[in-house]
Amino acid sequence: MTQLGGIVKPKTKRSKRFLESRAPKLIEDVKNTMIMKGGNTSQTITTALKNIYSLKKPNAVLYKKKNITRPFEDSTSLEFFSKKSDCSLFLFGSHNKKRPNNFIFGRMFDFHVLDMFELGIEKFISLSEIKTSKFPEGTKPMLIFAGEVFDTENEYKRLKSLLIDFFRGPTVSAVRLAGLEHILHFTALEGKIYMRSYRCLLKKSGCRTPRIELEEVGPSFDFVMRRTHLASDDLYKLAHRQPKALKPKKKKNISHDAFGSTFGRVHMQKQDLSKLQTRKMKGLRKRKGEVVDEGHEGQEPKVAKVES
Repeated sequence: MTQLGGIVKPKTKRSKRFLESRAPKLIEDVKNTMIMKGGNTSQTITTALKNIYSLKKPNAVLYKKKNITRPFEDSTSLEFFSKKSDCSLFLFGSHNKKRPNNFIFGRMFDFHVLDMFELGIEKFISLSEIKTSKFPEGTKPMLIFAGEVFDTENEYKRLKSLLIDFFRGPTVSAVRLAGLEHILHFTALEGKIYMRSYRCLLKKSGCRTPRIELEEVGPSFDFVMRRTHLASDDLYKLAHRQPKALKPKKKKNISHDAFGSTFGRVHMQKQDLSKLQTRKMKGLRKRKGEVVDEGHEGQEPKVAKVES
């Protein structure tokens, strides 16, 4: 590939296909995640990163080598790896005396850091410690958020948005009931964030609707929020902007209520009800003796002259 005036021109068909896959699209591909560890790590961080990678497969890249970088001080290396691997989400794990067992969740916009949240791991239970059958790889999870702060405080609102982006998986048009078998539950309580992973079991209930039971499968985390890096409101709004081609066109005379019901308004011309064709019944027929001229109401009926 050659670069002329800031425009990269491909020389081969392979490089052309590569540039077309990286080009902007109306409907973007599934967001990929890069998972990496810092210069100093602990066994807890290494195992936790592998567990998160197992939840994110196949839309994730796991870097096994150590990367000596500090995202909150210099994010150029993260932006370089993001552009190289075409990943818009990242998870960085590190461990030191000041911030032990540290996770940094973040996302990119145009290959630049948009949001970052530093969460400390206070308690961790891995997948291997819970001896139960697991769900298949690549299962799309159901996300549940509990806690008022996810809807009231700005930092927790952004964290909720980031976690949805991180774990939601591919967008699908339809879901079968048997495929709903993985649940990720996030609870914010007293300054801590609890993450639990459950498997949804469908049991017999004696009727058509099955009885649902939850079985914890791991991994399990108890997080505490440390540092945050939030994008400005203007940049955050720009990152959420949709192209005009994807915006639904407004339909006239159609409205929706709070329950999702659709109402339509139909405009009709004024109708002459005197010419309305009704159902013919014997009781509605006019009799000969009851015929009255509408134009001469109130006058005596004329009597025919008879010659003698």
